[in-house]
Amino acid sequence: MDAIKALLESWKQAVLEENLDKIMSHYSDNVVAFDAIMKLQFVGKTNYAAHWKECLNMCPGGIVFELHDLAIHHANDVAFCHYLTRCGSVEDFGKENASWMRATVCLRLQQGEWKIVHEHFSAPFDPETSKAIFDTQRVS
Repeated sequence: MDAIKALLESWKQAVLEENLDKIMSHYSDNVVAFDAIMKLQFVGKTNYAAHWKECLNMCPGGIVFELHDLAIHHANDVAFCHYLTRCGSVEDFGKENASWMRATVCLRLQQGEWKIVHEHFSAPFDPETSKAIFDTQRVS
């Protein structure tokens, strides 16, 4: 479990540093990702890297990226994690434009290293308006 926590911490730090190569080093070549924005799904590391690049470009003032309530479950060479994340950007004069999201990450042990093979970010939505709800608050 320590190796998985270390991977997630390294990945989070890479996001905060906006280091695309380091971010992508945590993913399997055949990752499948369901992100909360843009496309329905991303298949493969190359496609997901292009998406990550677009996301980083949306945050020219810096990134807000926090993991909360992390839960890790694993057996043998497979693990899954879920957590709440507060993510977004920093705008002019340090103003944050961030919201709470939900995340699930699945990992596999590949050649002695844990790699993210599936990732899913989502926001709750209002079924009456079909609009995502970005102003939710974390409830402990």
